[in-house]
Amino acid sequence: MQRSKQIFCMARSKQIARKSTCAPRMRVDPNAALKIKPTTIGVKKQDTRSYQKSTKLLIKKLPFQRLVREIVQNIKIDLRFQSCAVLALQMASEAHLVGLLEDAKLCAIYAKRVTVMPEDIQLARIIRGECDQEGWLLIRT
Repeated sequence: MQRSKQIFCMARSKQIARKSTCAPRMRVDPNAALKIKPTTIGVKKQDTRSYQKSTKLLIKKLPFQRLVREIVQNIKIDLRFQSCAVLALQMASEAHLVGLLEDAKLCAIYAKRVTVMPEDIQLARIIRGECDQEGWLLIRT
């Protein structure tokens, strides 16, 4: 009973940081929000911009050369190509494909979509006059 009668005066004291016994916390990186994961859209935009700035060919030379030889073999056997002729074919075909995909992208945007679909490519070809409504190739004479 004597304890309850005594008045305890508590002086202010500094609290000492103690090590916790629970699991350690993960530190939050202040720059974590600025880091871009490889699967996010930011990286895709960077890739697209780098391809737009570059002037190099997008298709590798040997696979394209094999494709040209395979197509020409159906027409005539044992044809030879100069390297500059294959390069000219590759540059022309890449320019054509890039232009077609740009037009198809505009068709997709007009349809209020982001993704280019096969009907966008077909519509772009019809508008360009490359094929008719059924998809047949138009040959101009």
